[in-house]
Formats: sequence, structure tokens, C-alpha cells
Amino acid sequence: MTLKQTMELYELLDDPQITGLDVKDFLEGRGASRVDVETVVGEPGSTDFIRVCIPGRNGKTSGGDAPTLGVIGRLGGIGARPERIGLVSDGDGAIAALAAALKLTQMHNKGDILAGDVMIATHICPNAPTIVHHPVNFMGSPVDMYTMNQHEVSGEMDAILTIDTTKGNRVFNYRGVAISPTVKEGCILPISHDLVSLLEITSGRLAHTFAVSMQDITPYGNQLYHINSILQPCVATSAPVVGVAITAESTVPGCATGASHEIDIATAARFVIEVAKAFGAGTCSFYDEVEFSRFVDLYGSMRQLQTLGRTAVTD
Repeated sequence: MTLKQTMELYELLDDPQITGLDVKDFLEGRGASRVDVETVVGEPGSTDFIRVCIPGRNGKTSGGDAPTLGVIGRLGGIGARPERIGLVSDGDGAIAALAAALKLTQMHNKGDILAGDVMIATHICPNAPTIVHHPVNFMGSPVDMYTMNQHEVSGEMDAILTIDTTKGNRVFNYRGVAISPTVKEGCILPISHDLVSLLEITSGRLAHTFAVSMQDITPYGNQLYHINSILQPCVATSAPVVGVAITAESTVPGCATGASHEIDIATAARFVIEVAKAFGAGTCSFYDEVEFSRFVDLYGSMRQLQTLGRTAVTD
């Protein structure tokens, strides 16, 4: 169960004075031993990046060779103060990622140690700006997407789940959790059957998936439309990346308050935990390595889609 952890993190983060150090103290008070926080200042303000590592029994931090799962809680900010009072819908990704970190920490300390390391990263900003976006406004961030990727994506991550609220659209009109196709080095690959199975087990219903366009997997800053930032980590790594979207039937602005559903957030966290168990143990694959190699042999590298393109464009 992850509902208790989800509710605890929601209450912790729903605070206009919350900082990354507060979250670090909370997690360390629950037994976390590897928590790092770094404050980064941008033009509109600052945010605190936080990274939690839960070591595996045969993980790289222990000298082993089990693969490392990366989990990124992707968002602009957890609050839009003073424009909006309270925790915004965009904060769901941070809550889910940190709830998973708390639960994995508790499991580890009880002796349920996973095979591989799990690295969880997100950032804490209770007063982020908002930005105009169709069909509803999004949350902005004190730092740009390049900086965000620099602090949340690590070369030690062998695969990445990126959790993001994905409610500000009229495309994903169902409430719950959905996963994307696997994205690797500019290629949109087939949806992982292993991840579909785990989502169906953890949600107790048929898996929801969502489509992505080629534009969605290109970097922010190229002036192309993106559904949101859920897949932006894919431009900063060669590891396979899968989006874990927390969705709604209605169109909900990222800057809306009172729009978080703890059951859906807890489902996302629980899915992440089950993937972490299976991935570290080598029983969950994000993509078919042989088929990916064949694709590249036939059509060449698609890594240009991880760049701003032939004409450099800046934000």
C-alpha cells in the first residue's frame, strides 16, 4: 500500500514555506540514508532539487551489477503562490515520486531490499510562475528545462520512469494512470508489455496508455508544441524513458488547486515500486534491444531529435 505515504507527502508539501531541506529531514527521519538537496536559482526565483537513492542488495552502490531504475517526479512547481493558494495539480508528480521513495525506504529498513538501486529525483518550489498554454494554463518553473534535466537525469540510471500530471489537454479523457511508449535516443518504440502487465496488476484494471508525437520527445526551446514536459528527460539520456501520466476525464489546468486525487497518485507510486522490484531483478524490460539495434541499422540514428535541431532556437 502507498496511500498512507501519499497522504503524508501531500500534507508535507502543501505548505507555502516548504523547502527541499524540510523534505530531506522528513525522509531521513523515516530512515533514508542517501538524500541530497541543491538549491538552484533562476530568473523567476529558485527551486530545491532533491535526489533520493535507495540502495539495492546487488546494486551499483554496493559494488554489484543489477540495473538502476531512475524515477523522476516531473513538474514546474508544487505551488503557484501568491497567485494560487494551496498545492497545485502539477505537484502530483513530486508527491508520487517522493511517496515511492518513502515506501521503498521503509521496505529497505524492514529487510525487503530490492536487487538494484533506485534513484528518485524531483524538485520543490511552492511559488512557481504560471505560463499560458492551450487549452489551459500550465505551471512554469524558476529554471529552464535544460537545468531541470541536468539535476534530475543521471547517467547512472539504466531506465527512467518520469511521472507527471497530464490533465491539461483534451486528448487523455480518462482518470487514472497511463504509460507512454518507450522513448530511446529519439525513437518512439513499442509500449513495453512488461510495463503494461505491471500497470494492470497495480491498478486492478486494463492498462491505459497514451500516444506521443515526435514533437513531444524533442527538447523544450524549439518553439514546437509539446503536450507537456513528461518526456523531456528523454532528450538528456541514452537510457529508455517511459512516461507515467496521472490523468483526468476533464481538462484541468496544471495551476489548479484542489485537483489532486490521492488514489491516482498512490497508484502511480505503487506502479513505480513494482517496476523497481522487477527491473532490478532483471524480469522487466523497457524495450527489445535486438529490435532497437535492427531499427538503427535499417534507418540510422534518431538522436537529432534529442537536440534543438538544425537551426538553434533558444527560449
